[in-house]
Amino acid sequence: MSTKDYLEKDYYKVLGVSKTATKDEIRSSYRKLARENHPDANRDDPKAEDRFKEISEAYNVLSDDKRRKEYDEARSMFGGSYHPGGGTGPGGFDMSDIFGQGSGGGGAPGGERLSDLFGGLFGNRGRAGQATRSRRGADVETETTLTFREAADGVTRSFQLSSEAACPTCKGTGARAGSAPRMCPKCSGTGHESTNLGGFSLSEPCSECKGRGLVVDDPCPTCNGSGRGKSTRTIQTRIPAGVSDGQRIRIKGKGAPGEHGGPAGDLYVVVHVKGHPVFGRSGDNVTIKVPVTFPEAALGADVRVPTLGGFPVTVKVPPGTQNGRTLRVRGKGATRKDGTIGDMLVTFEVAVPQTLNGDAREALEKFRAATSDYDPRDGLEARAKGA
Repeated sequence: MSTKDYLEKDYYKVLGVSKTATKDEIRSSYRKLARENHPDANRDDPKAEDRFKEISEAYNVLSDDKRRKEYDEARSMFGGSYHPGGGTGPGGFDMSDIFGQGSGGGGAPGGERLSDLFGGLFGNRGRAGQATRSRRGADVETETTLTFREAADGVTRSFQLSSEAACPTCKGTGARAGSAPRMCPKCSGTGHESTNLGGFSLSEPCSECKGRGLVVDDPCPTCNGSGRGKSTRTIQTRIPAGVSDGQRIRIKGKGAPGEHGGPAGDLYVVVHVKGHPVFGRSGDNVTIKVPVTFPEAALGADVRVPTLGGFPVTVKVPPGTQNGRTLRVRGKGATRKDGTIGDMLVTFEVAVPQTLNGDAREALEKFRAATSDYDPRDGLEARAKGA
């Protein structure tokens, strides 16, 4: 992705949130859009994967306070979009003073720091003669599917990851054994060519060395001079308890290796949670619908209710319980991030028998006669007219 593309993308629009959106609003919108546009859920739509990547890219920036601030400042400086040659920075100063410094290892979309992304746009002063630049490794994204119970309790998963790494033959130099790369004479090792636009300098990757700062005269036969190869490794990581469907977990330093001593990128795991035939989720609470008979709802009863832990609890149904009433059972829900346990929300549903024998029908006829003065629909039409 080019610098121009980065500045022109409206991540707020991608996620459908305002520029003043809170973290919770951004997270909520991302989960909804990621679920709707996930490639597995849109197998017949070839554009779903691109939309999913765009949504993930937007969330990667806006969910991080530092990256969001830098993104907002950059777009504000250019009026929301970048037009080559279209003006100078405020006061005519060199904007590399703001963006030329590293952003402290925070990963930008594509696994680069913001300074790496903007390094090609703003002048990088003080780098002349620097033959190699350390570069943060790319972020890597993968997915995993958990059972309802695994999501509630947490689980350790293994991931096999493929990413770019230093070529094993030339150790990342790009040169054949016995030779070495030389500093690019065109850019003096900076990897960039600068053009003075008046108020600031516009810099693009060097056309000679393609941004590496080095020229390889005798390229490595394995990587053809790029210095990069493919690395496949298996890592184990803990998926924390209480994760929800569509949640994106960041595992720091487990992404692609850095270049020239740079830090590794991060691993992002998108979690998909299977449904459960009995239980549901409401935040940190587990939900369950429990059928009760009409006599139990009317007269009250003690009913056994299963829990996610496997040991049932006895819940008291109060007399006169209405259909859909929900009671809370403390400490029987999902594990929270702080290690405490949420609650279980028990919703009672009055079950009506589909068939009645003679005795049951006779008993209900007597009940109807005994309660004939009770009309649950009394006043319903009057309230409807007054609305």
